[in-house]
This record gives sequence, structure tokens and C-alpha cells, in this order.
Amino acid sequence: MNSHDSDVHTISPELPAMFDGMKLAAVATVLYIIVRCLNLKSPTAPPDLTYQDTPLNRFLLKSCPQLTKEYIPPLLWGKSGHLQTALYGKLGRVSSPNPKGIRKYLPMLDGATATFDLFEPLADHRTGDDITMVICPGIGNHSEKQYIRTFVDYAQKDGYRCAVLNHLGALPNIELTSPRMFTYGCTWEFGAMVSYIKRAYPQTQLIVVGFSLGGNIVCKFLGENQTNQERVLCCVSVCQGYSALRAQETFLQWDQFRRFYNFLMADNMKKIILLHRHSLFGGSSSIMIDADLGRLYTATSLMQIDDNIMRKFHGHSSLKEYYEKESCVNYIHNVNVPLLLVNSADDPLVHDSLLTIPRTLAAKKPNVIFALTLHGGHLGFFEGAVLFPQPLTWMDKVIVGYANALCQWEKQKPPCQSGHMSEGSCAEAKA
Repeated sequence: MNSHDSDVHTISPELPAMFDGMKLAAVATVLYIIVRCLNLKSPTAPPDLTYQDTPLNRFLLKSCPQLTKEYIPPLLWGKSGHLQTALYGKLGRVSSPNPKGIRKYLPMLDGATATFDLFEPLADHRTGDDITMVICPGIGNHSEKQYIRTFVDYAQKDGYRCAVLNHLGALPNIELTSPRMFTYGCTWEFGAMVSYIKRAYPQTQLIVVGFSLGGNIVCKFLGENQTNQERVLCCVSVCQGYSALRAQETFLQWDQFRRFYNFLMADNMKKIILLHRHSLFGGSSSIMIDADLGRLYTATSLMQIDDNIMRKFHGHSSLKEYYEKESCVNYIHNVNVPLLLVNSADDPLVHDSLLTIPRTLAAKKPNVIFALTLHGGHLGFFEGAVLFPQPLTWMDKVIVGYANALCQWEKQKPPCQSGHMSEGSCAEAKA
């Protein structure tokens, strides 16, 4: 055997060991990335609650177990706020039902036509009362979205009539009848729907529900005028950001890929605006149309669209004024009916700094409960064992559970107590 063959036989046994080591390192790296990205080491826990100790709040927490028990997302991916948000955004829900409703058209004073879908209850309510949920969906959403259909079907089966607002311009097959579409905080269409329900069902009481942008609208609506709270039993807001003015800075940050989500939502808003461009810009000069559309085409963020298009629908002079006037943070302290505010700590759209608003509010006002889950993403809140999510989410269950508890409280409460009276007030009433 020559020296060349000897070298080959000396080196070759070491090569497989080296490649095995590289494979192990690669596998370990991939597993590490998976564990980090999917947040697999994160624990499950009950929601973090902020509230005042009142008879009503104790009753609600006792009667609505979803608020005090662990929320357990699907094991393999449910602890990632991004995947929860992506699944909600892409699929909405799994195995979504198709509830049958009647579409209503409401003419507005400015020539716009508001629409909402009305779904009658599929069973008697457990209290025997007539209860209607008035529901405001998220940005650019409507009654045909799967997460809305899933929630409506669940609420109907529990005895609730449901009225779901279709945001102005959100339905592609409904033409706009005025040069205006939905905005971040305009409450006109929601108010028209609520007024219709009150007139059509004089005996009904209302549960107000808002998802994401819809949460901002319903809280602002209730806080704008005390008369808006008449016949309202309670309000539930899920995954809203409370202040567009504070949120705008966070939406330009890459933390939690928030800038990327901003781009995706801006792209969706472009599509809605362009779908209705003849209705929105038809009465303007061709120069103005070209300028507005030019800025719209080049916009890469919601803030650019809001500044160039959306604020002008209501005549706001600046983006700052638009965000200040349309954010519920300036009105929510006037809401005196029981109010449940729900957010998720891993929501990639709502920065943690914004959560000081509901936390401070719940610490100051006895009618407010703030529930912050560890997981859930933005309007995800999927539940499931390992991989496949259940059709019904924790969010659906907690809204209906809270509403049921509040209705039960109203049915059996002591005569001296109202929905937001403290023990001291009750004692004074008795005296």
C-alpha cells in the first residue's frame, strides 16, 4: 500500500463523524428557532385581571369561569401571537357556520346608506328576557366574515338576537351612496343601528360588543352621550388599541413586525378605497382626484392613508386632530355601564404601552374589568389540544359568558344594587 492510500484510509473515518456533528448542530439550531418562534416555553395562565372589588365584579368573575381559568391555546403553535393573528387574518375561523340573517338599509342624513344584518335568536334566553347584541366588527370587516359568523351563531344558540354592523364601504357588493366610508372612530352608522333596534324592539335590552377597531367605536359611542347608554346592560371590547394618536408611533416600529402588519392593513384599505373611488372622489375636481389617488397608490402605511384620505371625510385639519377626535380614550371614562376590556399580551398590533389605558381605567372605575391574556394574538384566541384548533374560540366563550353573567345579575340583583353600585352605595341606599 502506498503512502497516498494510507492517507485516504486515515482521513475518511473522521468525515462521517464531522458530518454527523454538523447535522446535530443544524437540527439543534432549527429546534431552537422553532421553540423561540413558537414560544413553546411560555407557560399557560389565567388572564391577568384588573378590577375593583365590588359585589358585581365578584359575581361576574364567579359566574364567568373563562376569566379566572387558564386559557390554553393549541400546544404546537397557539403560543405564537403571530400565528394566532395570521390564522385569524387568513381563515377567520375553522368550520365556520353560516347563520341566516336579514340585511337592513338605513339612510343617513348626509346621503350615506348604513347597512347591518339582523339575526334572530335560535333559543329562548336563559333569563326569559329579550336581549340583543349590537356588534361592531374590526377594520374593514362585516357580517360575512368568518369570525363574526362563528360568534353570531354561538350567541344565537344562547338566546341572543344579534345585529351586526357592516362598515361603510366594507361590503364589495354594496355601493356607497355618498362620498364617505367608515373611519377609525365615526359612530354614526353604529348609532343608527342601535336606534333602529331600540325602536323595532322596545322591550329589548342591549349587550354592546366591539372587535378591534369596532371596540374603539362602541366605547366612543357610549361615552359620547349618556343617552347612548340607555337600555345597555354592558359592553365588551376585544383587542382594541384605545388611542390612535399613541399607536401611530408604534406602528412605524419593526418590533413584533408591527411595521409589516401596518403595510398589510394599508394595502387592504387601498383596495377598499379604490373599489369605491368613483363614489368617494366623483364630485371632486380631476386635479384633486389625481393628487389624492397618487398619494394613495404610493402609501405604505395606514397613517399616510389616514392623512391623505380618511381625515378629510370629516373635515379634520390634521392627522393629530383626526386621531384625537376619533379615539375612545377621550370618551371611555364617561362609560358607566359594566365594561369588559379584553386584550392579549402577544397581540402584534397593540403595543404594550397602550395597555396602560385600560389598566388605569379599571383601577379607577368600579364598572370596568380589564382582562389581559398571555396568548391569543389579535382576535385569535384559538383553543385546541395539539395542532388543530376548535371552531369556537376562548373569545367567543368569554363574551357570551360575561353577557350571561351580567344578565343573571340584573335578574336576581338585590333591589338596592345597580350594575355599578359599590357596597358602600348599597349600604347608603338601605339606610
